Parts: sequence; C-alpha cells; structure tokens
Amino acid sequence: MIVYRRDRMLICLLVIVMAGAEVKEHLSPECKQFLYMGTLPRGLEEQHFKTICQIYVGRPRFVTLYDTFNHIPVYSAYTFKRSDGYKKVDVPWMYEPQLSTVSESREMQPFPSENVHSSFEDAQAVLDDYSNTVIYERGQLNPDEHQAHPDDKASTYTLTNVVPQVREFNIGPWKTHEHIIRRRLNNYCRGTAYVVTGVTTSGHTIRRHNINRLGIPTYLWSAYCCIDFDHNAPYSERSKFPAFAAHGLNDREDNKVQEMTVPQLEDFLKRVTYVGSSFQIFYDNCVPPNSALHLP
Repeated sequence: MIVYRRDRMLICLLVIVMAGAEVKEHLSPECKQFLYMGTLPRGLEEQHFKTICQIYVGRPRFVTLYDTFNHIPVYSAYTFKRSDGYKKVDVPWMYEPQLSTVSESREMQPFPSENVHSSFEDAQAVLDDYSNTVIYERGQLNPDEHQAHPDDKASTYTLTNVVPQVREFNIGPWKTHEHIIRRRLNNYCRGTAYVVTGVTTSGHTIRRHNINRLGIPTYLWSAYCCIDFDHNAPYSERSKFPAFAAHGLNDREDNKVQEMTVPQLEDFLKRVTYVGSSFQIFYDNCVPPNSALHLP
C-alpha cells in the first residue's frame, strides 16, 4: 500500500455537502424517511457527489452522499433501529450498480467472482482497493449494530457505506462510541432517531497501481436527532436530547471521540474544513416544531 500526502498547507476540505436540487427532488418518500423532516444536510454543491438511495432486497435502507472522485461516502444518513448490537458477519461485500454506466439495477449487488470491475471502478471503490491496506480497514458509516432486521444489517455491507479507518481507531474509540449511542438510543429515544455519520478529508489517499483510489478520512463525525425522548431519563442522558454529536481523529493516537452539541460539531467542521456559514446537518437544528426553543 502506498499513501499519497499532499502539502499539509492545503486547506482541509470537508466532503460534506448536499446534492444538487435535481437529485434531491428525485429522492422518493421511501428514501426521505431516513432524513429528519425529509431534508438532506445543507451545505455546498459538488459535481463529484452523488446521492444514493441504498436499496437492498427491494426496499430502501438508508441514504448516502457519495464522492465518486475519492471513492468514499461523504456521509450516510439512516434511522436507528433498536438493536442487540450483534454483527451480521455472513454477508458478502457489495457494490452500487446505480453508479455504474452499464447497469440498470437499482439494488446493491455482491461483487462478481471474476475481475470485471472496469465497468464501475472509476466511480466507486472495489475490493482490491482495500486488499493491501495494512493500516486501514473497512469502516461502516451506517454500522450494522445500529440496525435490527437481518436485511437492514446486510445492507450496510456495501463499499459505498465504507471508508478507510485506522484499525486502532475503528475497533477502539469509534466502536466504543457506536456502542454508547446504541445503548442511549435504545434506552431513551421513544420515537425515530435520525443519524448522519460522515467524514472530513485533507488530500491523503490510498493508491493502487500508482493511481489515487481512496480518500483517507481525517475525522469521522456523527450526529443524531430524536425529538421524542424520555423526559424522565437521568439528566446526564436527558441533556443529550433531542440531538447530540461527536467527532474523532482517524489515527492510531490522540483519537479520543469527543461528544458535543450539534451546533458545536457544525462550528468545528466550519473551522477545520471548507463549508459555508449556512452549513447545517439537521433541518432547523432538530428543534421540534412548536417547541419553546423557537421562542425569543
């Protein structure tokens, strides 16, 4: 594996932007169900980003904004399902035919047994991109442990939901954070919990055959929104509703995951990345309609 590093003085770019209006309008109601108020995160437009309604076994499962240049997801947006946390490990890794120029299928498909990736590897990651990555492993943005039904769990095993994560970070602080969120939402979210998990990048890439293939995330971040929660929960948990967030450095060291409010996460991303002042993860900051929080 060869990792390419650009000048550290380059401005860090956040690949977290919303799809263009045309793509957004084509999200069906079945796909918009994974977004709070049916609304994508608000940010900048970018021609390399494609909004995917991830479909498995005939049903939409979650939404991903995908970077077809860096071959990684910008973010995945999903609804949390109460879960026991078990992983579904007998699922083959899949690719996204919607990004292929030769396929008309809208359902994610297992990778073919033969090396016929040329029809779609220009637009997305393939298994070979991760085959010799000693430091990095496939890290899901929508983790299967945040889903309950076997088909929902299986749908998370697509490379359009995966980014290169440093192993020590993936199985350590980030995995611990996923467990914490699962327990918190299991115990105290009474309604639907909307989750958006994404990355920032700074130009580092994984190369294959001397070609840049995968953007390497600098930070992973995540935020959830649950407006129907247990108001009798302990204050330490109740204070983290209706919305809360976190970020962590994708590195072997100094990779502690820090929890914070959603506005604090947005401010952090505005400081370390190139996004506009109107950047917003959840519609109206996950403030419930008719809430007293709207009053001056």
